[in-house]
Amino acid sequence: MKDLIKRNISGKKILVLFILTNIIYAIMLTITIPKVMSFSGGMKLLDMMPTGYNVEYVNSLLNTLGDKGRDAYLFNQLPVDMIYPFLFGVSYCLVLAYFLNKIGKTESDLFYLTFLPLFSGLFDYLENIGIITMLNSYPDNSILLTQTTNVFSVLKSSFTTIYFIILIIFLIVFGKSKLFQKAK
Repeated sequence: MKDLIKRNISGKKILVLFILTNIIYAIMLTITIPKVMSFSGGMKLLDMMPTGYNVEYVNSLLNTLGDKGRDAYLFNQLPVDMIYPFLFGVSYCLVLAYFLNKIGKTESDLFYLTFLPLFSGLFDYLENIGIITMLNSYPDNSILLTQTTNVFSVLKSSFTTIYFIILIIFLIVFGKSKLFQKAK
């Protein structure tokens, strides 16, 4: 895996993936999520709740969405969100690898931090599968399914947050190293 990542640390390749990832994200934020939210009565979608949710919230949301809202979630939002986790995981893994390479740290244990967005993507897929299952089984959702999907939502958000904190730290280190080189 490490060799695969190192072979793909190309600025142009990463830029294309980064742009594609963020186009998909923008589509979700501006089109598919607002479409589903138009049926939610102001309630947040499960994908957009980084601290999680409980059984009562899920049942209330799915009830409030009604048939049309649940269909919009299932057939508009989630298909796009089945593309995004892969793109997020790969592009952001490579972004961090790129900056690690620039500061000469690809051979250190820090390299394993590049796996964080891959885990985030994995948990996003597991969250999506849980949400799809809940939408398809509504109103007969099990408590275990809801709790398990909630765990995946929180893990996705946690790995994503940790990743971005680490990325910011490496961007600062990279920026300082560039300034230091110019000062010489």
